[in-house]
Amino acid sequence: MAPIAVGDVLPDGTLSYFDADDKLQQVSVHSLAAGKKVIIFGVPGAFTPTCSLKHVPGFIEKAGELKSKGVDEIICISVNDPFVMKAWAKTYPENKDVKFLADGSATYTHALGLELNLGDKGLGTRSRRFALLVDDLKVKAANVESGGEFTVSSADDILKAL
Repeated sequence: MAPIAVGDVLPDGTLSYFDADDKLQQVSVHSLAAGKKVIIFGVPGAFTPTCSLKHVPGFIEKAGELKSKGVDEIICISVNDPFVMKAWAKTYPENKDVKFLADGSATYTHALGLELNLGDKGLGTRSRRFALLVDDLKVKAANVESGGEFTVSSADDILKAL
């Protein structure tokens, strides 16, 4: 399947997270994105160096600026289980705006056409690093990285697209 691209309609899918009461919840991507301007960024894995030290912190630091430009939601997804995503989110106590959602079986990542086979490194199927700017389910920017790069999917790159 071809990766999601500018002009495509965002596919629907179900992701998981723990709510404020520590209850496991499932949410449809369309329920988060319909009628809104959202950023969905994906990372190869929670607690990995580039993801934890650069990608996520950039969106946390720039959240106010992104929201001032009309962004309603900032969503981080990873092919990890919701327990891992909850623990990872807790490592960013300053975060108020980035939602950490789990795609444990990579089902949604496959729907986006953004899976990455890291089986040779013992990591199985993961997500390519990416950032999507979506306006009412239509993709306005699709910044997808090659390999292990981090050159086009930062918060600053999405700010340029706004």
